[in-house]
Amino acid sequence: MREWGERSNHHTRENEMIYMLSWHDDRPFQFYGVKLSTTTFPSSLSVPATASLRTSIFAKVSKGKVPPSFTLKDQDGRNVSLSKFKGKPVVLYFYPADETPGCTKQACAFRDSYEKFKKAGAEVVGISGDDTASHKAFAKKYRLPFTLLSDEGNKVRKEWGVPADLFGTLPGRETYVLDRNGVVQLVYNNQFQPEKHIDETLKLLQSL
Repeated sequence: MREWGERSNHHTRENEMIYMLSWHDDRPFQFYGVKLSTTTFPSSLSVPATASLRTSIFAKVSKGKVPPSFTLKDQDGRNVSLSKFKGKPVVLYFYPADETPGCTKQACAFRDSYEKFKKAGAEVVGISGDDTASHKAFAKKYRLPFTLLSDEGNKVRKEWGVPADLFGTLPGRETYVLDRNGVVQLVYNNQFQPEKHIDETLKLLQSL
């Protein structure tokens, strides 16, 4: 009974947060590290007690599939294609935005475990809708040793079907592990515990 009570309280707190965000206030705010505006939410928004912050959109790219190819610019303005990583495992993680608390925590966690990824022979690649200048500053500030790709307009995010959170207003945080043949071996989504992405991907890489 106690466990159910804790879960119920958790959902209640989430719903209270959403009600507060959608109340008659048009000031910008940050929710889990992403800048949003309350104008995103209709004033008549009604959230049932069992509501989830996760949308019902499911990823098009799933385990066992070869994802759509792409070519994007990295933090140095160079074109990088997905095919470049063929022949080695690649950890490709989509994140909401540079310089937000959750995304900074996730990037630094990948940085701190980077030697483990190298030992596994894997490349780490981050993707968000930020431009190359933002990525360059972000990588320099936090000494990120891996590639950051600029998906302005979120074209690749949409093609891969990366799910959104918070009723579609919060870009999803999803990590994919591709094997040496470019086949997806793991799809991991956890918006609110960004460091878990590192644990799960390293665990999977050990089995490849």
